[in-house]
Amino acid sequence: MGEGTLFAPDFSPTCYWHDLTPPPELSPGAQPGRAAAVVIGSGYTGLHAALVIARAGQAVVVIDAEDAGWGCSSRNGGQVSAGIKPGFGELVRRHGELHARTIVTEGRDALAWLGAFIETEGIHCDYRVCGRFHAAHSPQAYEKLAKGLERLPPEFRDDSFLVPRDRQGNEIGTEIYHGGIVQARNAALDPAQYHRGLVDRVVAAGATVAPRCRATAISRHGDGVVVATSRGTITARHVVVATNGYTGRLLPWLRRRVIPIGSYIIATEPLDPAMTARLFPSGRVVTDSRKVVYYYRVSPDGTRVLFGGRVSGGETDPRKSAPPLKAEMVRLFPALSATRVSRSWMGFVAYTFDTLPHIGARDGIHYAMGYCGSGIAMGSWLGMRLGQKILGREEGRTAFDILRFPGRPYYYGRPWFVSAAVSYYRWRDRRESKATL
Repeated sequence: MGEGTLFAPDFSPTCYWHDLTPPPELSPGAQPGRAAAVVIGSGYTGLHAALVIARAGQAVVVIDAEDAGWGCSSRNGGQVSAGIKPGFGELVRRHGELHARTIVTEGRDALAWLGAFIETEGIHCDYRVCGRFHAAHSPQAYEKLAKGLERLPPEFRDDSFLVPRDRQGNEIGTEIYHGGIVQARNAALDPAQYHRGLVDRVVAAGATVAPRCRATAISRHGDGVVVATSRGTITARHVVVATNGYTGRLLPWLRRRVIPIGSYIIATEPLDPAMTARLFPSGRVVTDSRKVVYYYRVSPDGTRVLFGGRVSGGETDPRKSAPPLKAEMVRLFPALSATRVSRSWMGFVAYTFDTLPHIGARDGIHYAMGYCGSGIAMGSWLGMRLGQKILGREEGRTAFDILRFPGRPYYYGRPWFVSAAVSYYRWRDRRESKATL
């Protein structure tokens, strides 16, 4: 497919969400030399931590090596879930039934809390509880979804129901899948608008947000911590690290525990809303059961398909990721074969070796990260909890506090194994799908 037929005349390798809500323009201003807390990373986690601390009347400085929200917090797909990857059975096997229940409950609480927070704060970000259709790529995958739902305790099943293949047309306009499951509590939003709303509230609370201010060193100094930056030093009682998929060499202990993985998204050119309504009749966001997962939805105005996934073993350029994403989109929706791509972009999510998020403190440095591609609600929730922990509040406790944050031998932050893993799982996904044809 040539570029002339693939890309729309207005194509740009930039984020669709930034067309309406570009990164906030924040004046660098004078950097404070002291603060109660320095937050490294201006995404959802860092901003929520800063908001809690600043609203308690304490001085907070939020720094970021790039523009505020430059990472995945303003460039994700806008799908909002409970953010717990392992199934309940796997959680029971690892942690026992009581702790498994606590972890699942925490994810559900985070999802409900986010909706209430957005409403209470009056953040206009097209937030809606639309539900998610998680599609089965094979009959075996559907049976696995059915068994997983059956094994859930009754109190965790209230928002989920199975959709067999003969009724999946009510959810999605493709015959490729073999049924699926609806999780009705899941939601969607405009991630850049949500991020902008957070920035505005953090600044209004009196915190300093300093973009293009890279942290270069962290050292202990008496009872405090000194953070050296590209614009000077800041001495603080507390440091919060909220860098997730962008955790670098500054913090090798954390870098060894998160796996940065590129997630790529395209946005189509404007479509007839009648077409998008046929493709997404229920208006839900969609994911599927393949290991190399794809996720997609309709834009808030109903005129574009936003289609994302992992498209290569290594990281690549958004221009190069657009053709395979378009090809997969057309495989699912042949009616979009003539539709061109108007935007193509990517961002790094952070996976963990146990596929759970983690929160804690080490050597006086607080952190929360590792949302495994589902960080809108959980990243916001754990940022809020970090702020409460720093203030010494009892409600800052979480189900993740006692979890060990695992690393792996010979892993130092460069995911050398990802290419082989993606190739293997893509082969397995294709084999399972072809076996059902």
